[in-house]
Amino acid sequence: MNFNKYIFLITVVFLGLFSCEDELDIVPITEKASNNFYSNEQELESAIAGVYAQLQDGGLYELDLIGVGEISGEDSFEEIAANDGGRFGQLDDFSTNAGNDLVGDIWRESYKGIQRANTVLNRITDIEYESTSAKTNRIGEMKFIRALLYFNLVRLYGDVPLVITETESPFDFFGQGRTPLAEVYNQIETDLNEAIQDLPVAKSPGKPARGAAQALLGDVMLTQGNFGGALTNFAAVVNSSEYALAPSTSEIFGVANEGNSEILFEVQFASGFLVDGKKEGSSAGSQFRPSGTTASAKGHNLPTQAFIDSFEAGDTRLNDYVGVDPGANPFYFSTKYEISPTGADDGGSDHLIIRYADVILKYAESLNEGNQTTDAITQLNLVRSRAGLAATTAVSQSEVRAAIRQERRFELIGEGHRWFDLKRYGTAVSVMNAFFSNSGSNVTINENKLVLPIPQSQLDTDASITQNPGY
Repeated sequence: MNFNKYIFLITVVFLGLFSCEDELDIVPITEKASNNFYSNEQELESAIAGVYAQLQDGGLYELDLIGVGEISGEDSFEEIAANDGGRFGQLDDFSTNAGNDLVGDIWRESYKGIQRANTVLNRITDIEYESTSAKTNRIGEMKFIRALLYFNLVRLYGDVPLVITETESPFDFFGQGRTPLAEVYNQIETDLNEAIQDLPVAKSPGKPARGAAQALLGDVMLTQGNFGGALTNFAAVVNSSEYALAPSTSEIFGVANEGNSEILFEVQFASGFLVDGKKEGSSAGSQFRPSGTTASAKGHNLPTQAFIDSFEAGDTRLNDYVGVDPGANPFYFSTKYEISPTGADDGGSDHLIIRYADVILKYAESLNEGNQTTDAITQLNLVRSRAGLAATTAVSQSEVRAAIRQERRFELIGEGHRWFDLKRYGTAVSVMNAFFSNSGSNVTINENKLVLPIPQSQLDTDASITQNPGY
C-alpha cells in the first residue's frame, strides 16, 4: 500500500460529520454544523475526503454497483438466489422489486455522495487555499465524482431527481419529481467538461486526473450514441501518453499492482486498517467467492460455465482473472478482488473504475462506428496481444463490431461493465431472452427491465416521485 493511501484513509476520520438516513439524503449535515466547521482549507479537505470515502460504501463500489453491472448480464450468476435476502439473486431472473435493499442502497448512497460533493462545491469558493492550483483541482475532482454518480443513476434508474446545490432543508427538493434523462445527461457533460479544465494532467493515486474525466465523458457520449464526441475524448486520453496497458494481464489487479500505468481512476481500499472504528477493506474479495470457500463467501457474481468455455485457447486472462473451486460441479470466481489476510470482508484490492484497457476498447468501438475500421482493429489487437492472442481475423465493420464486443467480455469480466455494455449496444433484451431460452428458463424480459425500480422507501417519502413502468 502506498503512503498516499494511508494519508487519505486517515483523513476520512471526519466522515462521521456526514451521515444521514434520509432516502434521498439531500441533507447529510445541518446548516449550523457545516457553517461552523468549514472555515479553512484543512476542514474542507476533510469534507473532500468524505466524498471519496462515500465511494467505498457497500451500496457503491465496495459491492453493489459491481454486482448489478455483472449479474444482470449473461456471463455471471448468483450461486444461491436467496443469499442476502435475494438482493443479488433477484437480478438473476429480473424479479427485482422496489423493496430490494440493493435498489435502495445504490440510490441512497449515490445521493449521499452527490450531496457531499455539492456541499464542497458550494463552500470551496469562499475558502482560502495555500495553493490556487490545488483548489482548482479539488473543484474538478468533485465535479467528476458528481458526474460519475449521476451517470450510474441514470443508467440504472432512468430519470432521477437532479440536485446540484447544497441542500439545507430536507424539504427543499421534495415535490420536484424526476428530472428528464436528457437534462441529467446535460449536467453530467457540463460537470465533466469543466472537470477536464480543472484537473491536472498527471494522476495521483485515488484521484481523477484530466484523462479520467475525458474517458468518462467519452463513455457518457458513447452511451448516448454520440460516436464522434466519444472518439474525440478517448483519442485525447490515448494521445496524452499518460497511460499504458500493463505489461501482462497478471500485473493489473491486486494490492501488489496498485498504482500501475493502466489505472485512470480507482476507489481505494486497505486491508487491516480501521478509521474511527470503520474498516477500510472491501467485501468484494470474499462475497464474490463460492459459498464455503472462505469466510463471508456469498457466491455473488460467479462466472458461468458457458462463459468460461468461450475463452480462446492461450488467453492468459483465463488464469489471471479467474479462479476455480474444484469439485464435481466446479464454481468459478473473479480473482480481481483479493481475499483479506486479516479477516472477512476486509480485502485490500482497489476497485478500478476506469482503466486503460477499457478505454482502448471503447476507443476502438468509437473508431469502428465512425467508419475507421482499420484503426479500430489496431486498437483491438493491442488488448488481444497483451492477453497472448493472435491478431483478430475480423475485417468488415460488422465483424470488428462483434469482435470488440466479445473482447470486452473477457477483458472486463467481473468489473461491473457487462450489463451497461449490453444496454449501450441495444441488445440487452435479445441477449438475455436468448440466454434464458437456451438455459431452459421460462423467464423473459422486455424494455421495462432495462432499469431498476425506484426504491419503495423513496416513493413513500416523496409523492412526486413516480415508479418506473413494469414495477
